Amino acid sequence: MGRPILMPERCVGLRPRLCASVGEYLDVWRSGASCQLWDVPYDKREKGTHRFAIADTRGRVELTVPVAKPGSSRCLWSDVRVSEHGGWWDVHRVALESAYGRTPYFEFYIDGFLPMLTAGVTERFPLLRDLALAWDGEIRRLLGVEAACRAEDVRECVFEAPRAEGRYRQVREGKLGFVGGLSVLDLLFNLGPEAQVWMNGR
Repeated sequence: MGRPILMPERCVGLRPRLCASVGEYLDVWRSGASCQLWDVPYDKREKGTHRFAIADTRGRVELTVPVAKPGSSRCLWSDVRVSEHGGWWDVHRVALESAYGRTPYFEFYIDGFLPMLTAGVTERFPLLRDLALAWDGEIRRLLGVEAACRAEDVRECVFEAPRAEGRYRQVREGKLGFVGGLSVLDLLFNLGPEAQVWMNGR
């Protein structure tokens, strides 16, 4: 089942995000066409641009991709480089394996994300924008939504709070209760192809 194309003639500009939340991907699902807008001013307080949340055995965990200090305070997010600090790709891969290794669809989907989670990632994706768009492309493929449109085709922007997501089945819900506000990766690893059905019902 594909996503509903409500207004295919428009392209919606979304806030730049790495592995955005379920709510933000509901905006992607409903938009008809969309893309993240990276040519916006860099603000180091905007941690959500390079941080995303998952749920492991203890509950909510935030994973951050470190970024290099920009050469200018007036740079754009599209200019921000990914740092190699701390071998973060190994930390993220292990965290995802620990959190979702027992979910129904982890083993089917993780291979598509490995280029963003293995050594050499900073050569493959030197800019945060490159890394985020690689994640976004694979997520869109799994959700069955269109590839991102071009920034120059954007006709409106959605930079406010993402839409409310609602509940879905989570592998540890019996222990933790429902944990909301997570990256769309949580939805994909828990529901697999059913994620499309769930999104279509929102």
